[in-house]
Amino acid sequence: MIERIIIIDSVDPVVFYGVNNCNMHLLRNLFPKLRIMARGSVIKVIGENDETAAFEEKVKQLEKYCAEHNTITEDIILDIVKGSGAPEIKKDGIIIYGINGKPISGRNPNQQKLVEEFMHNDLTFALGPAGTGKTYIAIALAVRALKNREVRKIILSRPAVEAGEKLGFLPGDMKDKIDPYLQPLYDALEDMIPAVKLKEYMESNVIQIAPLAFMRGRTLNDAVIVLDEAQNTTTHQIKMFLTRLGNNAKMIITGDLTQIDLPRTVSSGLRHALRVLHDVPGIGKVEFGKKDIVRHPLVQRIVDAYEKYDHDQPDGAETTEEITIN
Repeated sequence: MIERIIIIDSVDPVVFYGVNNCNMHLLRNLFPKLRIMARGSVIKVIGENDETAAFEEKVKQLEKYCAEHNTITEDIILDIVKGSGAPEIKKDGIIIYGINGKPISGRNPNQQKLVEEFMHNDLTFALGPAGTGKTYIAIALAVRALKNREVRKIILSRPAVEAGEKLGFLPGDMKDKIDPYLQPLYDALEDMIPAVKLKEYMESNVIQIAPLAFMRGRTLNDAVIVLDEAQNTTTHQIKMFLTRLGNNAKMIITGDLTQIDLPRTVSSGLRHALRVLHDVPGIGKVEFGKKDIVRHPLVQRIVDAYEKYDHDQPDGAETTEEITIN
């Protein structure tokens, strides 16, 4: 009798073991000659050498499947343990599998174009109105690169610019004040990475989420770096950020030039960067339009209405009349 220790460090143990440890109960039934104990990411198995070796091999196959798909079912366990292997799943266009195995892929031609531009360029601009999925796809590409071990970390950033509200009046310390601006980035990650694994990544700085101001002085190697809401950067800020790009790193800049929250006297760094860099090789650009909006259908109509209203107003004019919506 020998004892083997198996570490499953690439998956969330909660997902791997199943609800009420149902997956482990199934494995015990499939390997009745073994004593199997699991705690956290450590599985201890006791039995004959050939039996424990076969068990370890199957567990590693199950771990690989679970890491890729973020889910594992009893049917998959039976297929892998009984030797037929995991069923082939059509992966056309799939970037990664999110929580509970939900496939995340480009849902329209421009989202698919963003995937291609990211593959072929070290710096990619993704421009377009709210709801087109540009940030979501950018973060999915970053997570895929991390899971495939193409990079060692993900760095997500946003400028902390007030959209009609003052940052200083928010309660709490600096982190408490800044986190609401970064919440959309957390939301996307929570869709793609199991909670326990995400917490581990955050605590070990494998995934870093920080305001743009915290980027100064850094060189970002072996990473995918995403700058969101770049239309709210100044010319100096975006130049500083773009020059952080290090070796074996890729950068995605997302923004919407119709939603600039900077003071009227301050120029958007994103607009300036697009003019300066338009002839530089190795830079990709994807421009999303209203037709690419993938949120609620009403969002597209809202964008249309605001564009029509802005077009009909004299330059710089604002109305103060009250309007009743029926």
